[in-house]
Amino acid sequence: DVAPIAGPANDDQFDWVEMTSKSDKKSVSATCVAPVNIAVIKYWGKRDTKLVLPVNSSLSGTLDTKAMRSRTTIEASKSFKSHTMTLNGKKVSVEGNKRLMAVIKVLQGMARDYKQDGKVTIKASEWGSYGLKITSDNNFPTAAGLASSASGLACFTKCLAQVYQIPDTEREKLTAVARQGSGSACRSLHGGFVMWDMGKKSDGSDSMAKQIVDEKHWPEMRVLICVVSKGEKKIGSTSGMQQSVKTSPLLKYRASHVVPSRMEAMKKAIVAKDFNSFAKLTMTDSNQFHAVCLDTYPPLFYMNDTSRDIIDEINDFNKDGIRAAYTYDAGPNACIYLLEKDFEPCLKMLVDRFCPKGYKKADFVYDPMGLTSYASKDKKANGSEGFSYAELPDSGVKMIIATKIGAGAEIV
Repeated sequence: DVAPIAGPANDDQFDWVEMTSKSDKKSVSATCVAPVNIAVIKYWGKRDTKLVLPVNSSLSGTLDTKAMRSRTTIEASKSFKSHTMTLNGKKVSVEGNKRLMAVIKVLQGMARDYKQDGKVTIKASEWGSYGLKITSDNNFPTAAGLASSASGLACFTKCLAQVYQIPDTEREKLTAVARQGSGSACRSLHGGFVMWDMGKKSDGSDSMAKQIVDEKHWPEMRVLICVVSKGEKKIGSTSGMQQSVKTSPLLKYRASHVVPSRMEAMKKAIVAKDFNSFAKLTMTDSNQFHAVCLDTYPPLFYMNDTSRDIIDEINDFNKDGIRAAYTYDAGPNACIYLLEKDFEPCLKMLVDRFCPKGYKKADFVYDPMGLTSYASKDKKANGSEGFSYAELPDSGVKMIIATKIGAGAEIV
């Protein structure tokens, strides 16, 4: 079963949409927040680059938006002559972005009439003549291997769907739309643990995300993010994975012989709340993903010395039994899954090992939900004001974010 995403269930309940009329110029707007998701069975490689169809299925945990999130506001108006967008305060081309335009085109095809007081004031066929003003921001580093494209495109898709009056009953179809913006974005529309079924159809209609369990299923699950990079990576995921598709024999073997059985084992571990099995699968799949990167020609180096130092610390932490599971996406930042009982001991170990000398430990840990003893009351929990990456140290681990499993994209 797929749990519903927060939002209205029918055309008569779109109370969150604001509509104004000035000099016959109508506008409709909505705001959405969407979470980061961190894969435990990795997606790497496309069999169709245009439709963003993966070579294998994948599975991820959705992280709580109170710690890391993308936020997007979209206003549609006939008075806007073109689409405009700002990301973290900087202007971004919309018409020049094929992925964004693909999402807009598909959603316009799914759009519904806008009704006010029971009367149709904007016909579904008219949305194409409405320009979009898009304002988006992330409260974490963009393009640094922290899944910003996933949260950003999930947020954009959900937000524009609400503007275009597409009901929440279409949410599974929306994951297939978000996928065309950024593959992993399909998983951020759902909360809890989510699988992206690679699908078999050439048109991609069956390649969509489905929820395995919701965010309430495993309440003891916690997540630590060790931020190792503040900047953008040298080789982006899009180009890197296609390099692997072309040159890595290991990727082909992984997709056909390894991932299918791991997906089934991971689903069983999550449903049963079997942390030992979950952790082993998470770490071995991360290791194999980065082995694929090394097997690529020229090789892809997403992890660095600090990344490997964190692995050594986690292996040492696990010497008397598995209590924490590391995983790395296409970047040097570590994501560590662990249970509540081991959260504080593991965090203390990482802080003692990586907090720079002269740096306050309370400032080194960002814990807006008060999950640990390091929580600082003077830090804001909602918005990009929560912390400043510009002020972080330049060496090793920059900071540690404490978070947990959370809900999917939702209107605010």
